[in-house]
Amino acid sequence: MGTEFLKIKESEEAKEIISELYEKYYTPQSEEIDISDAYNRVIFEDIYSQIDFPPFDKALKDGFAIKSEDSFGASEEMPKTLEVIDFLEAGSITEKEVENGKAIEISTGAAMPKGADAVVMVEYCEKGENEVNILKSATPGLEVAKKGSDTEKGKLILKKGDVLTPGRIGVLLSQGFETVKVYKKPSVGVISSGNELINPGEELTYGKIYDVNGNMIKSDLTSAGAESKFLGIMKDDYDEVKTTVQNGLKECDVLICSGGTSAGLGDMIKHVIDELGEVHVHGISIQPGKPTIVGIIDDKFIIGLPGNPVSAIMIFDVFVKPIVAKLAGRSYEFEKKVIKGQLTKRIHSPVGRMQYQLVKIDGENIEPIFKDSGAIFSLSTADGYVKVPKSVELIDAGEEVEAYLFN
Repeated sequence: MGTEFLKIKESEEAKEIISELYEKYYTPQSEEIDISDAYNRVIFEDIYSQIDFPPFDKALKDGFAIKSEDSFGASEEMPKTLEVIDFLEAGSITEKEVENGKAIEISTGAAMPKGADAVVMVEYCEKGENEVNILKSATPGLEVAKKGSDTEKGKLILKKGDVLTPGRIGVLLSQGFETVKVYKKPSVGVISSGNELINPGEELTYGKIYDVNGNMIKSDLTSAGAESKFLGIMKDDYDEVKTTVQNGLKECDVLICSGGTSAGLGDMIKHVIDELGEVHVHGISIQPGKPTIVGIIDDKFIIGLPGNPVSAIMIFDVFVKPIVAKLAGRSYEFEKKVIKGQLTKRIHSPVGRMQYQLVKIDGENIEPIFKDSGAIFSLSTADGYVKVPKSVELIDAGEEVEAYLFN
């Protein structure tokens, strides 16, 4: 059976419990996908080059492939004249060999003919009917990309955990890869709970509100690399909650419920987890988001977020998103960018709980946003938040504070 509500955990203790449960029940999985579908996916294992690249010596410019020694001392006043014996386009080859006094006209990207060690750009040449005047000296290797100069066969080209950008996909294509092994996206279901909730598009009758959390959390899950699904709204009815949870866990690796986590009579999530599995966390010493639940059913996470939108998204980003991102092969740091500034208004905080206070930032001024955790519009105006330690009751206006910016 699970713990009772209000046997709350400190923030770091809750994170540690969640991390231990992740290590116990989850192992990242891989899948092989077509390169054409690989954008923004995460590489599951180190990748090594299959071939030298370029796979042959190739011309970097349009011009004439020559023996460089034949051009020594060449200038506009004293050109070197060579016989042109062939023409090479990209993708074509020739059996002819460049010997002293000979040249082969060549296009960018074409394989260098045997005997040639340099390309003189067409801008420094005067072509006649079967000959060419070289107007500038060339050094060995001029305008030639040597075989394997970009990468040699067997070299590490991409690392496990790299996100596949267009450039990295280009690297794989240059090596002839048709498929790539990537982290399989974890399947995460989101359910909203509450008799007062309706879907957007439905008639908004008195006492009802539109569901915010379902698709808001779903969007945040997508940014964490998950295959996210909104599974709908369930009423505060024990049998409906139980059935919805069981069905959700059948098709998802992780199930997230928002609402139904506090100690009210209509809140069923904790009791359902107690019956079907085990509650490991019920209550975290944090504001907003105290009535958070973390449980395991059938070796899978079920996480109950508070119903208030600000609480829900903060708790998700602090405690849940890192483990989802890890399962998807991604890294996620909630507290990434920090700036210092002067507080413009006094902050009162409840002693005994860490508080995340939303703020707006204007230069060096940090202004608290004083709205309750159900005020969704505070999220649209907030630039970040200030952490108030649980031992601090008051931070006065004018004090220097650190603000953590949202990503």
